[in-house]
Amino acid sequence: MADTTYYEILRKNLPAALSVARLVHGVSWTAAVLSDGSVGVAMHTAGETTPRMFENLMGLPLTAAGEALLSWNMEEASEALAAVNAFYNRAGSPFADSARKTLDGVDMRGRTVGMIGKMIGHSNMTEESFRDAKALYILEREEKPGTLPDSACEFILPRCDLVIITGSAAINKTLPRLLELSRGAEVILTGPSVSCCPALLELGIRRLHGRAITDAETMLQAIVEKRCSVNPYSEAFFIDAGGER
Repeated sequence: MADTTYYEILRKNLPAALSVARLVHGVSWTAAVLSDGSVGVAMHTAGETTPRMFENLMGLPLTAAGEALLSWNMEEASEALAAVNAFYNRAGSPFADSARKTLDGVDMRGRTVGMIGKMIGHSNMTEESFRDAKALYILEREEKPGTLPDSACEFILPRCDLVIITGSAAINKTLPRLLELSRGAEVILTGPSVSCCPALLELGIRRLHGRAITDAETMLQAIVEKRCSVNPYSEAFFIDAGGER
């Protein structure tokens, strides 16, 4: 049986008092608005060949919507993660800090780095960020120049001592296996789809680097109109193992 601990941690910390008030389906992002007005996002992941767990997540208690994190209908799983992120990634939190970058304080010298999802140019990471690394392996589901297929994770990740994983891996359910393969490495989850739930650090994750939405209405309009980044409408959300922020 697949390890569902990651999802169970997220679900058990959700409050019963909140519900999903609105869902917005954009070109690249799915957004959810909760009954208290908080907004969360997750990468839009296509795939509706499998029946949904629920006819509609709108109107459901957040605790019920959180069950759809395990849905194999990827549209529904994207909606569920956006709703969960609306609870965990809140603007004004002491862990929200626009100045923080994904790799702040990370020593890259001589390290073998695995990156799940080609994020060069995103999450404040550039080619220069990895100049001092011994090696950088980028694994991608969609074929792109300079990347390895994501199936290479079984061979590459156990050789790495730093692994950077896109938060959208939680939607397609590859994340538990990626964490298992990265047990011997320092692990950073990054991107707007990351759920900044401190309890996730118990899984051996060193850093959670997500986004807290600060300009919700402008963002909700923008993601419907075009393929865009949510960074201009949000601030970094940064939690390290050991409580560093």
